[in-house]
Amino acid sequence: MKDTYFPSEKFITKKWFLIDATDKNLGRIASKISTILIGKEKPSYTPFLDSGDNIIIINAEKIGVTGKKEVQKLYRNHSGQPGGMRIETLEKLRKRRPEKIIEQAVKGMLPKGSLGRKIYTNLKVYSGEKHPHEAQKPELLNI
Repeated sequence: MKDTYFPSEKFITKKWFLIDATDKNLGRIASKISTILIGKEKPSYTPFLDSGDNIIIINAEKIGVTGKKEVQKLYRNHSGQPGGMRIETLEKLRKRRPEKIIEQAVKGMLPKGSLGRKIYTNLKVYSGEKHPHEAQKPELLNI
């Protein structure tokens, strides 16, 4: 009888990738990012381990959407208090906090639960060209 091999966390190697979000479609880039974060494209993928890579996204404010999503797409946030729902359009959120747009899109595509929350910490999103992760020597990834 053969045993199934599962890699342990100490044998998983993580790489750093840099993605420029300029003029990229939000949904398409978010689905690719979530696949890389989960680690599904790796031969050593294990469903119950954080086997994905780390991703740095720059120029988050230049992400593109199609159609009328700029004014029709809504982001809801509730404080938990009665009447505490705050609703914001994509257009307003882009002005106030553009990183949140990509973060929310990717977070919704990750597994729910403790593993998904752990994987989500491997995503770093920045508006503008600068990021503080030069020491990790990120590899440029074209999507």
